[in-house]
Amino acid sequence: MSDAVLHQTPLALTNNRELLNVLHSWVNADWIRWLDVEFAEFLYQEAQTAAQDVSPLLLLAAALCSHQNGHGHLCLDLQLCLKSPDRVLLLPPEHSSHTPAITPAALLRQISAEQWISALRQDLLCATDAETAATHAIHTPLVLDHSRLYLRRFWQYEQQIKQSLQQKLQTAVAVDEQRLARELDTLFPASAHSNTAGSPDWQKTACALSARSGFSIITGGPGTGKTTTVVKLLSLLQSLHSSPGELRIKLAAPTGKAAARLSASIAAQVTSPNLVSTQQAQQANSNRIPNEVTTLHRLLGPQRHSRFFKHNAANPLPVDVVVIDEASMVDVEMMAQLLDALPAQARLILLGDKDQLASVEAGAVLGSLCARANEAHYLPATAAWAQRVSGEPMPAHLVDERGRPLDQAITMLCYSHRFGAVPGIGALAQAVNRGAELSDIEALFAGQHTELMWLKTPAQNSGAFDKLICDETKGFGFYLQRVARCPSLNATPTDWDSWADEVLTAHSSFQILAALRQGESGVEELNNRIKHILVRQQLLNVDKDDTDDWYIGRPVMITRNNYTLGLMNGDIGITLPYPNPAAPQGLSLRVAFRDSANPRQIRWILPTRLQHIETIFAMTVHKSQGSEFTHTALLLPAHNSAVLTRELVYTGITRASRQFTLMCADASVLEHAVKTRVFRAGGLEL
Repeated sequence: MSDAVLHQTPLALTNNRELLNVLHSWVNADWIRWLDVEFAEFLYQEAQTAAQDVSPLLLLAAALCSHQNGHGHLCLDLQLCLKSPDRVLLLPPEHSSHTPAITPAALLRQISAEQWISALRQDLLCATDAETAATHAIHTPLVLDHSRLYLRRFWQYEQQIKQSLQQKLQTAVAVDEQRLARELDTLFPASAHSNTAGSPDWQKTACALSARSGFSIITGGPGTGKTTTVVKLLSLLQSLHSSPGELRIKLAAPTGKAAARLSASIAAQVTSPNLVSTQQAQQANSNRIPNEVTTLHRLLGPQRHSRFFKHNAANPLPVDVVVIDEASMVDVEMMAQLLDALPAQARLILLGDKDQLASVEAGAVLGSLCARANEAHYLPATAAWAQRVSGEPMPAHLVDERGRPLDQAITMLCYSHRFGAVPGIGALAQAVNRGAELSDIEALFAGQHTELMWLKTPAQNSGAFDKLICDETKGFGFYLQRVARCPSLNATPTDWDSWADEVLTAHSSFQILAALRQGESGVEELNNRIKHILVRQQLLNVDKDDTDDWYIGRPVMITRNNYTLGLMNGDIGITLPYPNPAAPQGLSLRVAFRDSANPRQIRWILPTRLQHIETIFAMTVHKSQGSEFTHTALLLPAHNSAVLTRELVYTGITRASRQFTLMCADASVLEHAVKTRVFRAGGLEL
């Protein structure tokens, strides 16, 4: 560090104006957001108005806390930030314009944890212990809980989740053990048990443990049977229900896409011979187990121009059981709102893969709650009870006399049924998830698994990339062939709907996923490049002189909930021609979406009504959560990035059901990602 920088650094830590100037330099270099420095300036003005002193260290902490929230963290962990600032703060950013004269790391080197915590003891702006924060007459904008600094709103969300779940875990659910055992044996015939020899049927165990708890989590990788398990669990709960009438059950997912997938899966499950044996029983089960799945927003009842919902503690949901699928995508705010709206006696069941990426918004609720799931930590009494009612053995290494109440409510499904015909995808996902050596991962692409392919040439100007994109069986050519089979003008509305349904189904057969949003390997550049490739190969017909972004075959994703149109963030549509007598050739463009309330129906929306959308020839891995594609191609950048993690690669791989292609020119980038775990600061421990 230069002498000039060494001279400036202490001044920024002793003078508020100098500190704010430094924060502005970070904004100008794209290291933090304007929102972050404006929050620090707001606190400074509040202190001045109240004629109170405020330390520059508090303003620094406030700006960094806001910055962390923007990166999905619930708080700023002061100790970790001082120990490893660049890693914790994800700095420098991916596309910074330049390096500021004084970096956060340089500034933080001048501070001790004791100094920082002492500077935060400012009653007007920061509550410094949980009791004070909860009872203080002045709701300070910051809360310091041990060495974690929170924006108050997120501290309250975390506290609400902890209190609500602890209450549910402490409320025992009475169960008739003999009846439970009989029902479990009916739902899980011994002959149907296909797990690894000597291991328990984890689906049966999950149903047993969930039946006696007001809160339960069923986690596991793709194909481990989470949906099958919850359908059997709901059938079990209905059978055990002793009150007049059926249980009121609601099913929800974070996005419209995830909701549609769960709805289709449950519809297939409720009439499965594995669940019920007679036609009469199938009909009865269909009536008792709903297959209508809504988004979480719709479930809670959004209020226009508000972050709050119709259903809350004062107006709880009229439910007995709520099931949330793809729970890894649920952020801390949404989880707190859901728990606030649940009646005290209602059961909450979370389904999801704990190893997937966390939510885009702040928090990693499922990952935090399932932090100990691999080792289970069942109390001896829990293990004995589960074995007694299910008849399934409980491995001794999963029993722990120091197990916590939350541990007893979590079941991890271990046996994957999904990749039986394509074992390479499952093996690759497992290798990445355990942080395998690069040589072990490369061996899986050596040729024994035809469902795996590694393109090691750069995507830019690559013939192999162009061929992959245009492939008419495994690329975008597959759905664009169907786009070209437009019905005649005299076709019926049903014919047009059937065609759109076929196009949407075909589109889900292939998807490019990217780790980054910007840069040569980011989705913005990829979408432009892919469009030009498809035009060049005459798979898309786009007028070069037309500045309008709308063209036949354009796939789009909704990026913000639109309650007027009934379209939710994550919904996917395809731009297609549709009969319009007023148009010159009798056709005009519409965007075809599946109705999230009834996926069998097609909705045709005018493009001009869609304000918040993006093209999705390529989408980020984050955006792909809750989706499944026959063939997934994951593009990693040419250099290491802070966003490249094991969870990101694992999530990308597990979006594929039949074929996976890795596009990575430098194997060391993949190696770095697999060895790097997602870090989300928070205190959601139970």
